[in-house]
Amino acid sequence: MWDSLLNEAGLTEREVRSIMVLGNNPNMRASELAKELQTTRLDAYNSLSRLQEMGIVTATADRPMLFSSLRVDEALQHIIEMRRRQLDNLEEGFNELSKGISEANASYEANRRQRDEPRFAVLKERSHIYRRLERMAEEAEERLVLLLGRYGILHLCRSEALETVNMVAEKGVVVQVIAQLDRRTTRFFQKLHDSIEIKHSDDLDSQGFLQDCTHVVQFLNIEENPVGRGKEDAALVIESEPFAKAQENLIDTIWEDAVQFEVAEARFSKGRIHDPLRLTIGEGSFLDSLVGALGVDDLPEHDTPFDPDAFLAAGTEVNQARQELTKGRLSNLKILGIDLSRMLRQVGNRVGHELAFSLRSIENHVEFLDEMMDWWEFAGLGRLEYGIDPVFHVQVGLDHPPSEDPDVLPMWELDDGIIEGALMTRFPKDGNVNVRRYDGTGQPDDLWRYHIIMNNEEQPAEPSS
Repeated sequence: MWDSLLNEAGLTEREVRSIMVLGNNPNMRASELAKELQTTRLDAYNSLSRLQEMGIVTATADRPMLFSSLRVDEALQHIIEMRRRQLDNLEEGFNELSKGISEANASYEANRRQRDEPRFAVLKERSHIYRRLERMAEEAEERLVLLLGRYGILHLCRSEALETVNMVAEKGVVVQVIAQLDRRTTRFFQKLHDSIEIKHSDDLDSQGFLQDCTHVVQFLNIEENPVGRGKEDAALVIESEPFAKAQENLIDTIWEDAVQFEVAEARFSKGRIHDPLRLTIGEGSFLDSLVGALGVDDLPEHDTPFDPDAFLAAGTEVNQARQELTKGRLSNLKILGIDLSRMLRQVGNRVGHELAFSLRSIENHVEFLDEMMDWWEFAGLGRLEYGIDPVFHVQVGLDHPPSEDPDVLPMWELDDGIIEGALMTRFPKDGNVNVRRYDGTGQPDDLWRYHIIMNNEEQPAEPSS
């Protein structure tokens, strides 16, 4: 749109409208233009005067004067050429003055950067923020980290900072990118240099940059439209080594848990989740669990005289305890602090997550539940049924219900984990649907239930553990 481009070039709304009117209707009096713009003749004269100074509007020597304007495209081209000349003059003057910068001034700048007191600044508009990234990349000596959130790769590829980031990566600076992949953006990561390591994190939706543990840029506001111009974007620039160090520690934690790009990208190219599955095998002190299992919990707190008989007796007792543990009973794992129930539920959650991911194209929730129920029954796990009392819920029945035998592999935890993972993926906590797990009647076809509750519905008081 011509008017928006002229606005970006620094013209006021009235000046833009004056160009558009005069460009189509030359030789107008100021009073006629004022009437067309629905403003006063004085305001019209002020706009015409500035446009004349810029060389866009001309006036005749008649009384009254008649005004004409370049066409809107000619006006914009004229402004571009004028700005280019101004920039050339500015650059020429800067280069001339730069020749006279003394070593004292350079030393002062170095000392200023080494001061301990933090410095803050706010940048507005995406173009200015990415110009700061370009500068950070040029100054980076060891490491540059880009947190790009979900759509930041689009903004990077549309900026001149991309070329600079790739250049410093090629020169040996360690450049790392953490993003939240989206099927519409994965192809843009191909524009990054091969040496740049890319990882995906489901939990990362923020954007920012870190340079050499000294400079941090953190986005404060990002336009909702990912392909917009970013006029409303804002970021905080922080020059503080203690803050940057804390940010680096946080980034390293996210980086450790994030998934390699090639693995995460397979979600969209192969339709499967290949991310590594990290399991929690237990909790508490494993040292205490082992000591208790071996029966050596009466360890002395200080040095005691060597007693051969006590040493041999203790060794015999420990060996007998170890032989008992190696008999292969599942209950022995629990004695050592390894919780198979938790592990199998986590595996089930992952299977459910993948199942929901494979059904993500189904928009209707009821159709999704129908497909999930069909899969459940086809896999021979049991039977799922709808219910509406006291609220809409999924009733879970298992072909292999829970057993009280501590040495039976708790496969029912995996089975139920599948339902839990699928529902929690389909209805995340930050959505408008709440999922709660409750005990059922205890019968094999009604062991427990998952209530699917709209946020404005009344929820039952006590969920089961």
